[in-house]
Amino acid sequence: MTQRIALVTGGTGGIGTAICHALADAGVKVVAGYNSGGNHDKAKAWQEAQKTAGYDILIAYGDVTDEASCSACVAHVEEIADGSVDILVNNAGITRDGTFRKMSWEQWDQVLTANLDSMFHMTRLVINPMLDKGFGRIVNISSVNAQKGQFGQCNYSAAKAGIHGFTKALAQEVAAKGVTVNTVSPGYVLTPMVAKIPQQVLDKIIKQIPVGRLGAPEEIGKAVTFLCSDDCGYVTGSDFSINGGQHMS
Repeated sequence: MTQRIALVTGGTGGIGTAICHALADAGVKVVAGYNSGGNHDKAKAWQEAQKTAGYDILIAYGDVTDEASCSACVAHVEEIADGSVDILVNNAGITRDGTFRKMSWEQWDQVLTANLDSMFHMTRLVINPMLDKGFGRIVNISSVNAQKGQFGQCNYSAAKAGIHGFTKALAQEVAAKGVTVNTVSPGYVLTPMVAKIPQQVLDKIIKQIPVGRLGAPEEIGKAVTFLCSDDCGYVTGSDFSINGGQHMS
């Protein structure tokens, strides 16, 4: 069987790395999309670290907020992976927190652009080849805060909620052609960034989580990989909540 090709945007971050590992473990050829503020040396160092850990993951630069950069990224992926993208994981995103009454237009616009517009740019570039092949898997990474809201995150919660609206609409358009579209909504996950939060703050967060702990990035990676598998063709338009019971719907 032909090896599937996956592009994971934000692939060099904490959750992105776990997704890349899980897909690679499943036999997928993985390309990690990165921006890193244009720090290509940082991305190359990440790639070398993955090789040391036993993962041969390709990398491709792209600014997901810029249509032309996204187009160049996908073209580069097709070149280095020797084929079109079968699996797209829209994982890239940012936060610019602040209460709404003090939130600037820049804070709003940056978050909506990076989290929501990016999904449009990237998906538009891969959807037609998927439809032509009769196979595709798209997984959009949202957040528990899209489901329950979060103080100081009107911009982020709105963007992440929009992601699942996109998922449900697109899933209906492409279901008959062998392409599935799903959302994964993680709760608080112990990434290197979260690990820098003061312990007393983390303790308060954990008290709100019924299972009594933070999530592991690997748990997100394995869930995404299931949704991307050939055996998961009957699941589409769904939102998988992985939040330890913090929010139940």
